[in-house]
Amino acid sequence: MKKDAPQYVVSSIVALGGLLFGYDIGIMSSIQEMEHFNEYYGYPNALTIGIIVSSLTIGCFVGSLLSAPLADRYSRKLTILIGAMVCTTGSAITYASVNRAMLIAGRFVNGVSIGFLSSVVPMYQSETSPPANRGRMVSLQQWAITWGIFIAFGIDYGCSYIPGERQFRLPLGLQIVPSIVLLCAMAFMPFSPRWLVAHDHIGDARQVLGRLRAYGHASAPEVAEELRLIHQTIKHERENKSSSYWELFRFPNRRRTLLGCGMQFMQQFTGINTLMLYAPTIFRDIGFSSVQSVALFQAINGLVNVSSTVPAIL
Repeated sequence: MKKDAPQYVVSSIVALGGLLFGYDIGIMSSIQEMEHFNEYYGYPNALTIGIIVSSLTIGCFVGSLLSAPLADRYSRKLTILIGAMVCTTGSAITYASVNRAMLIAGRFVNGVSIGFLSSVVPMYQSETSPPANRGRMVSLQQWAITWGIFIAFGIDYGCSYIPGERQFRLPLGLQIVPSIVLLCAMAFMPFSPRWLVAHDHIGDARQVLGRLRAYGHASAPEVAEELRLIHQTIKHERENKSSSYWELFRFPNRRRTLLGCGMQFMQQFTGINTLMLYAPTIFRDIGFSSVQSVALFQAINGLVNVSSTVPAIL
C-alpha cells in the first residue's frame, strides 16, 4: 500500500458530503418539469417552484452558521456525522411529502445538513492531509459535488420513464443511500489531528498522524515534525486571536477577506447555479418539449461539469 493511500481513502469517504450537496442541487431541476410531480402538487406556479428550490439554499445558510461552533467544540468528525443524520432525515421528509409545505420543510432540513457538510468536509480534508497534497485532497470535495449533480441528472432522466408518483419520489428518496453510507463510514474515520491538538489530546493526535502518514508508526520523525508544526500554529493563533469579526475587515486581513469573498461571489455571479437549477426550463423554452429529452440534455450538461473539474484536481 502506498504511503499516501490512507489520506486518499479518508478524503474520498468524507467527500460523500460533497456528493450529497451536488445531488441536492441537481435533483429538483428535472423533477419540477415532470408531469406527475406537477399533478400531485397542484401545478405550482413559478413563485412556488422558486420557494421549493430556494428553501435548500436558506437551509444551507442556517447550517453554515451553526457548523463552525459545532466543529470547534465537538470536532469536525462529529459535525459531519450530525450533517449525515440531518440529511437522512431531510431526504426521508421530502420522499414522504404529501403537500408543498412538507416538501419545502424537507428541502430546508436537507439544506441545513449541506450547510454543515460543505463547511466542515473541506476543513476535515485539509486537516487530515499533509501540506504537499492538501490542495488536491480538498479539490476532491468539488469533484464529488459535480458527480452528485451528474448522478442526480442521470437518475432524473431514468425516472422520467416511470409512471405515477414513483417518477419523482424515487429520485428524492435515493439521496438517503449516500447519506447513510457517509454516516456509517464516518464512525471509522479518525478525528482531525489539529482538533485533537487544540483540545490537548496530544497522544491521540500522534496516533492519528502515525496511521495517516507513517503506516501506523506514531514515533516516525515526520509525525513528530508535523505534530510540532500543528502545535506551533495553534499556539500562534491563540496568542493573536481576533476579538470580533470586524478584525476580518481591518488591516492586514481586509485584503484576504475581500479576495476570498470576491472569488466566491464571482463564481456564483457567473450564473452557474441558475443553469444547474433551471436548465430544464431553459431547454423547454428553446423547443425541447418532452421531459425525457430535457432530462437527457441536463445529464449531458452534468457530464461536462464533471469532466471540466478534473484539470483542477490534476
